[in-house]
Amino acid sequence: MQFTSSRRGARLARLLAVRRLGTWGFPRGGEVSLTVETVVAELCANAVLHGRVPGRDFHLAMRLRVDGVIRIEVADARRERVPVRGRPYDVEEECGRGLLLVEAMAARWGVAERQGVGKIVWCELDT
Repeated sequence: MQFTSSRRGARLARLLAVRRLGTWGFPRGGEVSLTVETVVAELCANAVLHGRVPGRDFHLAMRLRVDGVIRIEVADARRERVPVRGRPYDVEEECGRGLLLVEAMAARWGVAERQGVGKIVWCELDT
């Protein structure tokens, strides 16, 4: 799914991710739904804040594998701005905790090069 690199685009991505989960049998408000909603919100917010290039959108892909793993991928246009694992933050800062949440909630996460322009930040959640 393709979205504008804006707060509105990130919000829409989060809402559509929850809707997709419903079609897969994970009810809105359930543990899986709330976890995916949080992770998608964080990854999309990062794509909008740190991966934005004017005139370029970001992409969200979600797959439910046969083994029950949900894979989430968010692609943006900034290859040079790679997220850093476990970056220490100052408790007074208002941002910088998103990837810590993703790391805590996901079984695995990482960054991959995107064919063409940008990067993909992905994570997998065991259900």
